[in-house]
Amino acid sequence: MATAKRARSNSDSDSQKSANDEDEQLLRSLCEEKDVFEGKVFNDPIHGHIELDALCVAIIDTPQFQRLRHLKQLGPAYHVFPGASHNRFEHCLGVSHLAAQLARRLRERQPTLNITDKDILCVEIAGLCHDLGHGPFSHLFDGQFIPAIRPTSTWTHEEASISMFDYMIETNNLRPLFEKRGLDDKDIIFIKEQIKGPLRRSSSSSSSGHDGGWPYLGRDRTKSFLYEIVANKRNGIDVDKWDYFARDCHHLGIAISFDYRRLLSFVKVLYCDGQLQICAPDKEVSSIYDMFNTRNSLHRRAYQHKTANIVGQMLSEILIKSNDYIMLPGKNGPTRMSEAIDDMQAHTLLTDEILTVIELSPDPRLAEAQRILRAINCRQLYKCVAQSTPDLSQRAIFDWSQGGEGGVLAKDILAIYREEQGSKACLSADDIVVHLVKLDYGMKDLNPVDGVRFYSKSDPNTAIRIRKDQISQLLPETFLEQHIRVYCKNRDADVCAALRRAAQHWCAREGCVAPKDSASRTELTPIKFARK
Repeated sequence: MATAKRARSNSDSDSQKSANDEDEQLLRSLCEEKDVFEGKVFNDPIHGHIELDALCVAIIDTPQFQRLRHLKQLGPAYHVFPGASHNRFEHCLGVSHLAAQLARRLRERQPTLNITDKDILCVEIAGLCHDLGHGPFSHLFDGQFIPAIRPTSTWTHEEASISMFDYMIETNNLRPLFEKRGLDDKDIIFIKEQIKGPLRRSSSSSSSGHDGGWPYLGRDRTKSFLYEIVANKRNGIDVDKWDYFARDCHHLGIAISFDYRRLLSFVKVLYCDGQLQICAPDKEVSSIYDMFNTRNSLHRRAYQHKTANIVGQMLSEILIKSNDYIMLPGKNGPTRMSEAIDDMQAHTLLTDEILTVIELSPDPRLAEAQRILRAINCRQLYKCVAQSTPDLSQRAIFDWSQGGEGGVLAKDILAIYREEQGSKACLSADDIVVHLVKLDYGMKDLNPVDGVRFYSKSDPNTAIRIRKDQISQLLPETFLEQHIRVYCKNRDADVCAALRRAAQHWCAREGCVAPKDSASRTELTPIKFARK
C-alpha cells in the first residue's frame, strides 16, 4: 500500500513538473522576438531615441558618410550664432528616421497602397544619403565657390550626392549587403531618384512609350507618392524640411510654432491631378502656412543674416584664392578643390577643415587667403553700409545678378561714388560687394500652399484645393521680396560713409526703399513738440 502511494506521488510530481515545463516554455515563447532588430539606436536631441536599419548603419560606418561630421549644417552662420555648431551628419540621421516614420504611417493607415518593407528601406536610405555630396560650408560651396571658378558648370550638390552614393557602395563593397536585404539595381535607382529627381529626360521617356511618359524608373505611378517623402518637388513639404526646421531652431535658439508631428499623424494618399499624392487634412492648412512661414523666418533671421552672408563671402574668397594651390589626392593624381566635384575620391576629403589646411600652409602663394582668414578670426569683416528693398515690379532687377552676384549694381554705385568724391575716390570695383538676397516661401513668387492638396472630414477620399481667401484675410499678399545689401571692404569710417551716401542716391534714383540709416528715416520718427 505504501508502495502504491509512493507511485501515485511520483506520478503526480512528474505531471506537475511536466505542466510547469510547458508553462515555462509557453512564457519563454511569448518573450521571443519574431524579427530581431539588427540595427542600432541613436540618441538624438531632436527626435529622441531613433532606430536605424542595419544596412543604414553599414552606410553610416563609411568614410563617405563620416565626412558629414565635418560639414557645418549652417555653414558661415556659426560665426554669428554660437549654438549653430551642428553638422550634416546628425541632420541626415534625422531625415532618415522621419522618412521611415512617414512611410510606415502611410502603410499603417492605408494598407491598400501596398507599401513594402523594401519601399520603406529605400526611403530610409534616401533620407540618410540625400546630403552626401555637400562641399565645405554647405551651400556656400555650390552657390558661390563653384559658380565663381566654373561659371558654365550646372553642377549641384544633389548630383554629387548620387555620385558619392555610387562611389560609397563600390569602395566599401556594400553591394552584397544591399542584395542580402533584397535590394537590386532598380531599388538603387529609386534611392537616387528620391535624392536628385528623374535620372532620365522626360522627353526620352515619353518617346520610348514606357509608362506613358512617367519620368521615374525606380517605381511606377502607383508609388508616385513615395517620391514626395524625402524631397518633395511638387510643393516642398517633405521630411528634409521637417528635420532642419526643428534642428536648426533648436541650435539657433529660435522658437518654432510649426509641429511636424501633427502632419505626420494626419496625412494620407489620394488620387489627384493624375497621380497619387500625399494630402493633408483641411484643418491643418494654417499649420502648413506656419511651416512655410518658419522657412521664411529662418532665412530672414539666420540663413540670410547680413553678417553670416558677408562671412560666407569672405570664406568663398579664401577658397577661390586657394584653389590653384591646395591639392587633394584624387584618382588621377593631385586635384584642385574645384575639380573634386568630378572625383569622389578627392571630394571625400573636402570638408570645412580645408580652412585649417590653408591656415597652416607655409606656401607663400596662400598669403592673401590667410590674410582674409585672419580678418574673419579677428572680426574685421567687410562693413555693411546700406540695405534696401527694390520695387518688385521692376523685374529687370532680378537679372542684374547674372554674370556675378550684384555685379551691375556694384558698378552703378561705384560710378556714383566716384562722381561725388572726385579726386578723393579711393575705392575700386573689387572693394564693393553687393548681395541680392531673395526671401520667399520656397516657390519663388508663388504661394506654395496652392500646390498642396487637402481632404475634408466630410469627404475624406476626395482631394481639394483651398484658396488663400478661404482661410484668412491676414495671410501674405506677396510671397517674394528682395533685399539689396552693399558692403565695403575698406573699413575706414569716412570711406564707408561716402559709399553709403552713394548707395542712398542710387536707391533714390531707382525708386527703391530708402536704406536704413538714411536721412529719410526721420519721417518714421514722431515729431516732438516743445512744451509751452
